[in-house]
Amino acid sequence: MAKKVVKKSSSKSKKTTPKGSSIDKLIDSNITLQHKMTDVLLGVKELNENVSSLVTIFKSAGEHIKADKYEDPMINRLNELLEQNKNLARALGMLEKYVRDKQTNTNPLQTSNTPY
Repeated sequence: MAKKVVKKSSSKSKKTTPKGSSIDKLIDSNITLQHKMTDVLLGVKELNENVSSLVTIFKSAGEHIKADKYEDPMINRLNELLEQNKNLARALGMLEKYVRDKQTNTNPLQTSNTPY
């Protein structure tokens, strides 16, 4: 008897091709998603480090201000002007007192010199 050769139809291969292409697409999109998630995680890590450094800067600035080491040049200049104004006010007060004393000392002499 002669062997009968049966060829299988290629219907299975046609079925695997569409499934294979959709699986390939799914795998590709999954890999792309993983890359994007990695990028996001790296960005979040960098952001976290930046925020941490900002918090450190703000903490040191707060401690610096609490210790009264904060000196603004404008504040220093205003304090100098305030001291100068106080000194000028004292000097003007002393000058006024001197002038009044001179006037009171001079007035009796002028009235006594008149022959009335």
